[in-house]
Amino acid sequence: MKVKKTGELREELMSAPDLNEFLENNKEQFFSEDIRDLLQQMFSRRRISKASLAKKAGMSEVYLHQLFAGQRKPSRDRLICICFGLQASLDDVQEILQKGGFASLYARNRRDSIIMYGFLHRLDLNSINDRLFQEGEETLT
Repeated sequence: MKVKKTGELREELMSAPDLNEFLENNKEQFFSEDIRDLLQQMFSRRRISKASLAKKAGMSEVYLHQLFAGQRKPSRDRLICICFGLQASLDDVQEILQKGGFASLYARNRRDSIIMYGFLHRLDLNSINDRLFQEGEETLT
């Protein structure tokens, strides 16, 4: 399967006379909102327990297990928290957000810039939440 560039898909969509045909012809081009595999790969590379990840991500073990089992769909902020727990790179975070159907972190957004700084400087979730609070921004947890 040839992966089409976003611009190609947009052009094809704009000229498509039939939406159903466009969707059918391009079904393999769309991101799946199921990001469990990507999270599982990142989790496996870190070699930490799910209990440790849950603590570092500021969430319960039950929620984390449900997420990995596909029983829960995380919010954008929850995904970001998991990425802090996994000590993910900024590139990994952007990929997870995009594949999860969420907006990437955006440097022109003040809150997102603070979060991006945290990933770039390997800060933990508590440090970023403290900084978000100090700056009058909504915390992640």
